Amino acid sequence: MLRLSGKTALVTGAQQGIGAAIVRKFAAEGSNVVINWLDDQTAAEALAAELSGIETRLVRGDVSKPTDIEHMMKAADDLGGIDILVNNAAIFPRVKFLQMTTDDWDGLMNINLRGAFLASQAACKRMVETGRQGAIVNLSSAAAFRGSPRGVHYVTAKAGIVGLTRAVSQEMAGSGIRCNAIAPGITDTAQPRYGLSEAEIADAFQNLPLSGVVEPSDIADTAAFLASDQARKITGQTVHVNAGGYFW
Repeated sequence: MLRLSGKTALVTGAQQGIGAAIVRKFAAEGSNVVINWLDDQTAAEALAAELSGIETRLVRGDVSKPTDIEHMMKAADDLGGIDILVNNAAIFPRVKFLQMTTDDWDGLMNINLRGAFLASQAACKRMVETGRQGAIVNLSSAAAFRGSPRGVHYVTAKAGIVGLTRAVSQEMAGSGIRCNAIAPGITDTAQPRYGLSEAEIADAFQNLPLSGVVEPSDIADTAAFLASDQARKITGQTVHVNAGGYFW
């Protein structure tokens, strides 16, 4: 066990894919969970209905809005106070660089980078106030290290997550708050299907050094480890979960 029993975790963008897998993993490890969602209430409610033996709260909210972040923190307060934050919420609307508008740029940055900043700051304030030595896990991307076609805004934001992770880890270490990031490679979620055919996705998985499908649960296992006491001396790091596929 990873010693998450009795802790409270907030997972943003949690109604599907990697976020939902992280919720399931944390619940299996005994953590109460605040499930943040924005645009799919049915999926969020179905996810909560799967879980047993722990307490959950469902909070609809836009991570780019401070008032919505505060609602998430209050939901965590209802469960005893936040111990773990997972900044997973993100969007990736593909746009060619020469056609990218300031609205495209700002819209993605507001969710993918501003949202992580707002949630991290709010969570750290709560943890300091309550004397908790908590953990933040941020979701970056392999794209931050290799680039991505039609994704200049996305790559920049995910690289920013790496910088945010390093800086927050240094500033909050004195309070016993750890901050790490995960950089997934190609993973079996909806996201790669916006740019690749099923045949291309299958080929990508089979050409990884550790061939085979990378599942959301693989990312979730890493998130649970980083949030746990077993990672008590790990902070400021970005862990690549990509089956060795640095070019995917």
